[in-house]
Amino acid sequence: MSIADMGPYISLMKLRIGLLVVVTTAIGYFMARGQIESWGTFALTLFGTFLSSSGAAALNNYLERDIDARMYRTRLRPLPSGKLSATQALMFGLVLTLLGVGLLCWQVNLLTGFLALLTSFLYVLVYTPLKRVTWLNTMVGAIPGALPPVGGWAAAEGSIGAGAWILFLIMFIWQQPHFYAIAWMYRDDYRAAGFKMLPVVDSLEGTRTFRQVMMFSWALIPASLLPLWFGSVGWLYAFGAIVLGGSVLMVSTMFSRSKSIADARRLLRTTIVYLPLMLFLIVADVQFFG
Repeated sequence: MSIADMGPYISLMKLRIGLLVVVTTAIGYFMARGQIESWGTFALTLFGTFLSSSGAAALNNYLERDIDARMYRTRLRPLPSGKLSATQALMFGLVLTLLGVGLLCWQVNLLTGFLALLTSFLYVLVYTPLKRVTWLNTMVGAIPGALPPVGGWAAAEGSIGAGAWILFLIMFIWQQPHFYAIAWMYRDDYRAAGFKMLPVVDSLEGTRTFRQVMMFSWALIPASLLPLWFGSVGWLYAFGAIVLGGSVLMVSTMFSRSKSIADARRLLRTTIVYLPLMLFLIVADVQFFG
C-alpha cells in the first residue's frame, strides 16, 4: 500500500486529537512520580494510548458517516467522499482500538488497558450518539476526554491516586471552553446535521453558551492549582498555571463579549496551546525545583 493509499486511513485517525491525548497522557505519567523511571514503558504507554485513541476516532467516523455528508466542514472526509467504505473504516477502527488496548494490557498493566478501553467505549458508544439527543453531550464527552492523564498515571504507578483525579478534573474543565468554541464556530453545520450542541439549541444571543464558557474558564484557574496543594509541583508551575489560566479567561471574556467567529477561533487556539505548555511547566518545575 502506497503513502497515497494510506492518506484516507490517516485522516480517520484525527491526528490532532490523538496528539492532544498523547500530551495529556504524558502529563499524567510524569506527575505520578515526578520522573520517568522507564522510558520503554513510557513510550509503550503513549503508543498504545495513541493507537486506541486513533481507533476510537475511526469508529466515530464510521458511526457519523451519514451525518458528516451533511456538514460542510466534514463532507470531504474519507467515508462521505467515498474514498473508503464503511466496512474498511469499521475494521480499521476496531483493529487499532484492540491493538492499543492489547498493547497496554500486555506491556504496561491491566488497569491502563482497561482505562483506554473505557475511554473508547464512552467516546464511541455514549458520547457519539448522545450528540443527537441533548446538549449535555459536551459534559458527557468530557469524561472520556479527561481519562488519558488518569491512564498515564496508572501506567506509572499501577494504581489511581488523588493526583490522577485532580488531572481528570483539570482536563474535564479545560474541555468546556475548548469545545464550546468549536460548537459556536460550526453551529450552522451542527444544526444541519441534527446535533443538539448548546449553541444550536441556545438562543441566538448564546446566553447559556457564554455562561458555560465563562464559568468553566474561571474554574480552570483554581483547579489547575490543586497539584500545588497536594505537593506534586512547586511555585514555578503555580505561577505558570495562573498565567495560562488567566490567558484562557481573558480570551473567553473577549469571546463572550464579541460573540465573533474570530474570537471563538482565538479561544480554540489558546486552549490547544494550554496543554503542551502545562506539560512543559510540570517537567521544568520538577527538574529544576523538585
